[in-house]
This record gives sequence, C-alpha cells and structure tokens, in this order.
Amino acid sequence: MNEYSDRELIQLFREGDNPHYAFNLIVEKYKERLYWHIRKIVIRHEDTDDVLQETFLKVWDALPGFRGDSALFTWLYRIATNEALAHLRKSRNRFFIPWDDVERQLAGSLESDPWFSGNELQKKFQKAILSLPEKQRIVFNMRYFDEMPYEQMAQILKTSEGALKASFHHAVKKIEKYMEEH
Repeated sequence: MNEYSDRELIQLFREGDNPHYAFNLIVEKYKERLYWHIRKIVIRHEDTDDVLQETFLKVWDALPGFRGDSALFTWLYRIATNEALAHLRKSRNRFFIPWDDVERQLAGSLESDPWFSGNELQKKFQKAILSLPEKQRIVFNMRYFDEMPYEQMAQILKTSEGALKASFHHAVKKIEKYMEEH
C-alpha cells in the first residue's frame, strides 16, 4: 500500500473521486494503533472492537468537517478516547455500579481474557494500572506504552502539559506502591 501522509489522505477524501477509498486508507493506517489505545482503556477485546467501530463511524460522519486545526492522528485519538470513556460510563450506568466496581470488573476481565498472554508480573502490572483513576490511567498508558509526547497528549485530552506531567508522576507513584504491596 502506498503510504499517504495525513494531509494527502484528507485531500484525497475531500477532492478525490472516491471518499470511501480515502476513508479506508485512514482506517488501515490507524486501526491498529487506535485498537490498542482503546483496549488499554476498556480491556476486553470484544468491547474494544465495538468501540473501535463506533470511533470510525464518528470519524466518517465528522471527517467532512475536519478543519485540520490539529493533526489527523491527534483528532482520531481524541475521538477514540472519548468513545472508550463513553463506553465505560454506559457500562457503569447500565448496571448502576460505582466506578471502583468497574475497575474491579475490568481487572476480572483481564484475568479471564483469552487474548491476554502475559505472565503473572505483567498481569500484576496491568492490575496496578487498572487501579488508577481514569484520567491517570489514560495519561499513563499514552505516555508509557505509546511514548506519546506531552504536547500531543495535551491536544488529545484538552488539558495542560503541566497537568499531564503531574498525572503521570502520580500514576507512576501509585503503580510503584501497588507493585510493592501486592
């Protein structure tokens, strides 16, 4: 596949003869990265697939109005993050369960997930991440696993770099404490 830049993909979508083709190129370019970003938030493979599909439906609907104020990648991550968080909120509200129970449910899903192939230390690490508050967990995942710069995270999460650095620092400390205690 010819590797198009984001700018070329947007131009192909807007000005090309086949916007579906351009959209499919966008999906192919970003589906794996978005899958793993969403998966770190919602944990279950099946839920991740659903959220990824919802993400791309939203992208399809909103792409004609994409102004390019941010990078395509940043915009896609913002939509994926919002969809993943909305999914967690819907799950919590549907069963009337507090957020702490959602975290326990996610940790339980990790234990029984046939798609997770980590050893005991990796499971412990993932459980430590799941014990974090929602925002700290997302910031930690984006920084630690995706190695995303704070500037880019600030655009995606619409917050300051300083707040993100503080969230990451607190997340690391909490994870260290969890790993020592469990």
